[in-house]
Amino acid sequence: MSTGLTSENGIDTFGTVCVAMVTPFDRDGELDLAAGRRLAAHLVDNGCDSLVLGGTTGESPTTSKAEKCALIAAVMDEVGDRARVIAGAGTNNTRSSCDLARASAEAGADALLVVTPYYSKPCQEGVYQHFRAVAQATDLPICLYDIPGRSGIPIESDTIRRLAELPTIQALKDAKGNIAAATPLIEETGLAWYSGDDPLNLPWLSVGATGFISVIGHAAPSQLRELYDSFAQGDLVRARRINATLNPLVRAQARLGGVSMAKAALRLQGMEVGDPRLPIVPPSAEQVEELRRDLNNSGVLEV
Repeated sequence: MSTGLTSENGIDTFGTVCVAMVTPFDRDGELDLAAGRRLAAHLVDNGCDSLVLGGTTGESPTTSKAEKCALIAAVMDEVGDRARVIAGAGTNNTRSSCDLARASAEAGADALLVVTPYYSKPCQEGVYQHFRAVAQATDLPICLYDIPGRSGIPIESDTIRRLAELPTIQALKDAKGNIAAATPLIEETGLAWYSGDDPLNLPWLSVGATGFISVIGHAAPSQLRELYDSFAQGDLVRARRINATLNPLVRAQARLGGVSMAKAALRLQGMEVGDPRLPIVPPSAEQVEELRRDLNNSGVLEV
């Protein structure tokens, strides 16, 4: 399936339909590069034009730098000529983030996703200096990741404006969900803007977002591509219909958490990527059956 990459508004760097890909493990809980290759190819074959590796859904807190870089190299080899590979390089330690950014660049990543430093709750000047240091660590384009529900603090609007002046900071993944605050920033900063929360994928497009970085896209990559293309072509009725069809997957993600939902959904679809690492646990048998119903209701499970 063609992904239609262009050079407009960051699309050539970060894509439009992106999945924050899980990190596959084998039965012993070790990194499974072959499964990573298969999953990446499946997602790209079905319409994704970029993948985020080593993000939250990729279990970044419980995977090593060596594992992250090995997965980057394997996925780049598998789909790097057909999609953008974006490496999660954010931690709450600026030095560690810079080190991970450099290692991701050496592994071949096209760009970086850098989350707000979490837990420490720095002031906004500290947030700015953190991102600035990571931006100076490599020449790779950077997508900021604003998710105060996990980081404990937002990237404030004025900080976003300052960061947008740095040449390698070119995009923002928004999981803050304040569309009213973001609308002028999209125009003022020129950053490519990405929905970081699947329930808001379609609303974000309506105010000028470039695309979305999705979790439910594991189970429905082609449907997300159809949603994006329908909106881009002006077929809002079709876009709304597809968005409504995907709502059971949104509810499942909220109920189970992104990693558990995505890995269990892929297993139900016949793609084995292993269980999450602790402290994340897989769904119970009862939860899996409820997820199966959600997949059926969204039309993404062959029965």
